[in-house]
Amino acid sequence: MSKTIQLSGKNAANPGPSELTFGTGGYDPAFFDQLARIEDRHFWFRARNELIFELSRRILLSLKPCDRVLEVGCGTGNVLRVLERACPNSTVVGMELWLEGLRYARSRSGAALVQGDIRNLPFGRRFDLVGMFDVLEHISEDQETLRLVHESLRPGGKLLLTVPAHQFLWSYFDDAAGHCRRYSSEGIRRKLEKAGFEVEFLTEFMACIFPLVWGYRKLSGLGKKPNSIRQLASEEFRLLPVVNGLLVGMLSLEAKWVSRGRALPIGTSLLAVARKAA
Repeated sequence: MSKTIQLSGKNAANPGPSELTFGTGGYDPAFFDQLARIEDRHFWFRARNELIFELSRRILLSLKPCDRVLEVGCGTGNVLRVLERACPNSTVVGMELWLEGLRYARSRSGAALVQGDIRNLPFGRRFDLVGMFDVLEHISEDQETLRLVHESLRPGGKLLLTVPAHQFLWSYFDDAAGHCRRYSSEGIRRKLEKAGFEVEFLTEFMACIFPLVWGYRKLSGLGKKPNSIRQLASEEFRLLPVVNGLLVGMLSLEAKWVSRGRALPIGTSLLAVARKAA
């Protein structure tokens, strides 16, 4: 199936060819509506954005120049706005497989937007920084995808990556979200190194919600029929004001700790900064 690349936004540039061909991904685009309603307030997205903002700024300072930034799987544009603030003098491009996500991203971000697939990159030039935020776990060919991301970076360029941690945390949520796997620290390190990256920083994060996630998902999934899995996953996006506010504060402290390059021993997610050798 052929799709036409669509560009929009104040930073729009001509990154390459105008058409590409790709298949479907492992994500249900029906989730975009719900995500767009809660991402700005939900503790998980707020904490991840804070961490991405701080690390992107630090990476920007280490890269000279840092003219071109790409987010692979930009979804509704929630993180694109963070990258635009962190990299104000760079051309920021958001690439998303699903047009449903790009419709939201267009109204939330001024970045250039591209409908495309990482497995068929449409760009003629390489990037200084590539971000993939909870995208890799949806792609069956994750090793090949990391190799392609490596090729999309200029020498010395960096990848900022987040993925879900620990296969033993697998639950109905992973099934509903279309995940292919969860990762261990050593597993993602091996895959990054095999793709040609030098891993500069690797840590788990979302440590303070680890027992909550383990307990809630294991207990909630007991005895549930398959047709209730999507409903269970959707319930995790509910906003409980007091609980949400408390977790926002706790995870904000955690994000500040990790953004200073300090690793955590446990968490429900993994974060890596990896470099393409110059």
